[in-house]
Amino acid sequence: MPYDSQISFTLDTICPWTYLARRRLSRALSQVRSSHPDSPVKFHIKFFPYQLYPEASKEGEDKYEWYKRSKYGDSDEKMKMYMALMGAYGKDEGIAFRFGGTVANTLDAHRVIQHFQEEKEEEVAEKVVDSLYSQYFENEKHPSSAETLLKATADAGISDAEARAFIEDEYEGLQDVKMLIREQAGNGVDAVPYVVIEGKRRDFTLQGAKEVEEYVKTLEQVIKES
Repeated sequence: MPYDSQISFTLDTICPWTYLARRRLSRALSQVRSSHPDSPVKFHIKFFPYQLYPEASKEGEDKYEWYKRSKYGDSDEKMKMYMALMGAYGKDEGIAFRFGGTVANTLDAHRVIQHFQEEKEEEVAEKVVDSLYSQYFENEKHPSSAETLLKATADAGISDAEARAFIEDEYEGLQDVKMLIREQAGNGVDAVPYVVIEGKRRDFTLQGAKEVEEYVKTLEQVIKES
Protein backbone atom coordinates (compact mmCIF):
# COMPACT_ATOMS: atom_id res chain seq x y z
CA MET A 1 0.00 0.00 0.00
CA PRO A 2 1.35 3.46 -0.87
CA TYR A 3 2.31 5.48 2.19
CA ASP A 4 3.02 9.20 2.59
CA SER A 5 5.82 9.95 5.04
CA GLN A 6 6.13 13.52 6.26
CA ILE A 7 9.62 14.79 6.99
CA SER A 8 9.23 17.58 9.54
CA PHE A 9 12.26 19.85 9.13
CA THR A 10 12.59 22.49 11.87
CA LEU A 11 14.99 25.26 10.91
CA ASP A 12 16.12 28.81 11.29
CA THR A 13 17.25 30.50 8.09
CA ILE A 14 20.31 32.00 9.81
CA CYS A 15 21.54 28.66 11.19
CA PRO A 16 24.40 27.28 9.05
CA TRP A 17 23.88 23.76 10.39
CA THR A 18 20.30 23.73 9.10
CA TYR A 19 21.60 24.78 5.67
CA LEU A 20 24.04 21.86 5.72
CA ALA A 21 21.29 19.50 6.90
CA ARG A 22 18.95 20.72 4.16
CA ARG A 23 21.58 20.00 1.47
CA ARG A 24 22.51 16.61 2.91
CA LEU A 25 18.90 15.51 3.35
CA SER A 26 18.13 16.58 -0.23
CA ARG A 27 21.02 14.46 -1.48
CA ALA A 28 19.83 11.52 0.63
CA LEU A 29 16.28 11.82 -0.74
CA SER A 30 17.59 11.87 -4.32
CA GLN A 31 19.68 8.77 -3.67
CA VAL A 32 16.82 6.87 -2.02
CA ARG A 33 14.28 7.83 -4.69
CA SER A 34 16.59 6.67 -7.48
CA SER A 35 17.65 3.45 -5.74
CA HIS A 36 14.07 2.57 -4.69
CA PRO A 37 11.98 3.61 -7.71
CA ASP A 38 9.15 1.23 -6.80
CA SER A 39 9.02 2.15 -3.11
CA PRO A 40 5.47 2.48 -1.73
CA VAL A 41 6.69 5.31 0.50
CA LYS A 42 6.48 8.88 -0.80
CA PHE A 43 8.50 11.34 1.27
CA HIS A 44 7.29 14.92 1.67
CA ILE A 45 9.13 17.77 3.40
CA LYS A 46 7.30 20.19 5.68
CA PHE A 47 9.18 23.09 7.21
CA PHE A 48 8.66 24.28 10.77
CA PRO A 49 9.96 27.55 12.27
CA TYR A 50 12.45 28.02 15.08
CA GLN A 51 14.22 31.20 16.17
CA LEU A 52 17.75 30.93 17.48
CA TYR A 53 17.83 34.64 18.38
CA PRO A 54 14.25 35.83 18.91
CA GLU A 55 15.53 38.96 20.64
CA ALA A 56 17.40 40.13 17.50
CA SER A 57 16.13 43.37 15.98
CA LYS A 58 14.59 43.66 12.54
CA GLU A 59 17.38 45.99 11.42
CA GLY A 60 20.05 43.63 12.74
CA GLU A 61 23.76 44.13 13.19
CA ASP A 62 27.06 43.22 11.58
CA LYS A 63 27.14 39.41 11.24
CA TYR A 64 30.90 38.93 11.56
CA GLU A 65 31.20 41.14 14.64
CA TRP A 66 28.10 39.59 16.22
CA TYR A 67 29.42 36.04 15.76
CA LYS A 68 32.86 36.97 17.01
CA ARG A 69 31.48 38.68 20.13
CA SER A 70 28.62 36.34 21.07
CA LYS A 71 30.11 32.98 20.13
CA TYR A 72 33.88 33.33 20.19
CA GLY A 73 34.71 35.69 23.07
CA ASP A 74 35.73 38.50 20.72
CA SER A 75 38.62 36.37 19.47
CA ASP A 76 39.64 36.88 15.83
CA GLU A 77 41.63 33.65 16.06
CA LYS A 78 38.62 31.55 17.11
CA MET A 79 36.49 33.27 14.49
CA LYS A 80 39.01 32.36 11.78
CA MET A 81 38.94 28.73 12.94
CA TYR A 82 35.13 28.73 12.77
CA MET A 83 35.16 30.22 9.26
CA ALA A 84 37.69 27.64 8.07
CA LEU A 85 35.63 24.79 9.53
CA MET A 86 32.31 25.98 8.08
CA GLY A 87 34.02 26.69 4.77
CA ALA A 88 35.21 23.08 4.58
CA TYR A 89 31.79 21.67 5.53
CA GLY A 90 30.13 23.97 3.03
CA LYS A 91 32.50 23.06 0.20
CA ASP A 92 31.49 19.40 0.54
CA GLU A 93 27.84 20.39 -0.03
CA GLY A 94 28.41 23.01 -2.73
CA ILE A 95 27.88 25.91 -0.31
CA ALA A 96 30.25 28.88 -0.48
CA PHE A 97 29.84 30.27 3.04
CA ARG A 98 30.58 33.98 3.47
CA PHE A 99 30.64 35.72 6.82
CA GLY A 100 29.80 39.36 6.12
CA GLY A 101 26.36 40.91 6.01
CA THR A 102 23.73 41.30 8.71
CA VAL A 103 22.35 39.03 11.40
CA ALA A 104 18.74 39.96 12.23
CA ASN A 105 15.34 38.73 13.37
CA THR A 106 13.99 35.95 11.12
CA LEU A 107 10.29 36.10 12.02
CA ASP A 108 9.30 37.61 8.66
CA ALA A 109 11.26 34.95 6.78
CA HIS A 110 9.40 32.23 8.68
CA ARG A 111 6.11 34.02 8.03
CA VAL A 112 6.75 33.86 4.27
CA ILE A 113 7.87 30.21 4.33
CA GLN A 114 4.79 29.11 6.28
CA HIS A 115 2.30 31.12 4.23
CA PHE A 116 3.46 29.88 0.85
CA GLN A 117 3.96 26.35 2.15
CA GLU A 118 0.24 26.35 2.98
CA GLU A 119 -0.83 28.12 -0.23
CA LYS A 120 1.37 26.38 -2.81
CA GLU A 121 2.82 22.96 -3.58
CA GLU A 122 5.77 21.51 -1.68
CA GLU A 123 8.42 22.46 -4.26
CA VAL A 124 7.55 26.15 -3.93
CA ALA A 125 8.29 26.20 -0.19
CA GLU A 126 11.55 24.32 -0.83
CA LYS A 127 12.64 26.94 -3.38
CA VAL A 128 11.78 29.77 -0.98
CA VAL A 129 13.85 28.14 1.78
CA ASP A 130 16.80 27.41 -0.53
CA SER A 131 16.83 30.99 -1.80
CA LEU A 132 16.73 32.42 1.73
CA TYR A 133 19.68 30.22 2.68
CA SER A 134 21.80 31.07 -0.35
CA GLN A 135 21.06 34.79 -0.09
CA TYR A 136 22.03 34.94 3.57
CA PHE A 137 24.97 32.57 3.68
CA GLU A 138 26.48 32.96 0.22
CA ASN A 139 25.50 36.47 -0.84
CA GLU A 140 25.59 38.29 2.52
CA LYS A 141 22.01 39.55 2.22
CA HIS A 142 19.79 40.60 5.12
CA PRO A 143 17.89 37.45 6.23
CA SER A 144 14.39 38.93 6.27
CA SER A 145 14.26 42.31 4.52
CA ALA A 146 11.48 42.89 1.99
CA GLU A 147 14.11 42.79 -0.78
CA THR A 148 15.40 39.36 0.36
CA LEU A 149 11.90 37.94 0.78
CA LEU A 150 10.77 39.19 -2.66
CA LYS A 151 13.85 37.63 -4.27
CA ALA A 152 13.10 34.31 -2.50
CA THR A 153 9.47 34.29 -3.65
CA ALA A 154 10.50 35.26 -7.20
CA ASP A 155 13.02 32.40 -7.21
CA ALA A 156 10.12 30.11 -6.26
CA GLY A 157 7.99 31.32 -9.17
CA ILE A 158 5.54 33.37 -7.11
CA SER A 159 4.29 36.51 -8.84
CA ASP A 160 5.59 39.83 -7.57
CA ALA A 161 2.05 41.11 -6.92
CA GLU A 162 1.05 38.07 -4.84
CA ALA A 163 4.30 38.02 -2.88
CA ARG A 164 4.39 41.77 -2.27
CA ALA A 165 0.78 41.85 -1.00
CA PHE A 166 1.65 39.29 1.67
CA ILE A 167 5.16 40.48 2.58
CA GLU A 168 4.12 44.12 3.00
CA ASP A 169 1.27 43.21 5.38
CA GLU A 170 3.57 42.47 8.31
CA TYR A 171 0.74 41.19 10.54
CA GLU A 172 -0.70 38.61 8.15
CA GLY A 173 0.27 35.13 9.33
CA LEU A 174 2.32 36.54 12.21
CA GLN A 175 0.31 34.97 15.05
CA ASP A 176 0.26 31.61 13.23
CA VAL A 177 4.06 31.58 13.02
CA LYS A 178 4.48 32.62 16.66
CA MET A 179 2.14 29.79 17.66
CA LEU A 180 4.11 27.26 15.59
CA ILE A 181 7.36 28.41 17.21
CA ARG A 182 5.81 27.93 20.66
CA GLU A 183 4.52 24.50 19.63
CA GLN A 184 8.00 23.44 18.52
CA ALA A 185 9.40 24.47 21.88
CA GLY A 186 6.56 22.53 23.55
CA ASN A 187 7.54 19.49 21.48
CA GLY A 188 11.01 19.60 23.03
CA VAL A 189 12.81 21.33 20.16
CA ASP A 190 15.57 23.40 21.73
CA ALA A 191 18.08 23.42 18.88
CA VAL A 192 18.08 23.08 15.11
CA PRO A 193 18.21 21.29 12.73
CA TYR A 194 15.55 18.98 14.18
CA VAL A 195 14.25 16.43 11.70
CA VAL A 196 11.44 13.93 12.31
CA ILE A 197 10.75 11.32 9.63
CA GLU A 198 7.38 9.63 9.99
CA GLY A 199 7.32 5.87 9.69
CA LYS A 200 4.40 3.47 9.58
CA ARG A 201 5.46 1.77 12.82
CA ARG A 202 7.51 4.52 14.46
CA ASP A 203 8.97 7.95 13.84
CA PHE A 204 12.68 8.71 13.58
CA THR A 205 14.14 11.87 15.14
CA LEU A 206 17.48 13.21 13.92
CA GLN A 207 18.94 16.16 15.81
CA GLY A 208 21.83 18.15 14.41
CA ALA A 209 23.24 18.07 10.88
CA LYS A 210 23.77 14.38 10.11
CA GLU A 211 25.87 12.93 7.30
CA VAL A 212 24.13 12.00 4.03
CA GLU A 213 24.63 8.31 4.83
CA GLU A 214 22.70 8.58 8.08
CA TYR A 215 19.76 10.24 6.38
CA VAL A 216 19.84 7.54 3.68
CA LYS A 217 19.91 4.77 6.30
CA THR A 218 16.92 6.27 8.14
CA LEU A 219 14.87 6.80 4.96
CA GLU A 220 15.58 3.22 3.91
CA GLN A 221 14.50 1.98 7.36
CA VAL A 222 11.17 3.77 6.91
CA ILE A 223 10.73 2.02 3.54
CA LYS A 224 11.72 -1.34 5.06
CA GLU A 225 9.16 -1.01 7.87
CA SER A 226 6.28 0.18 5.69
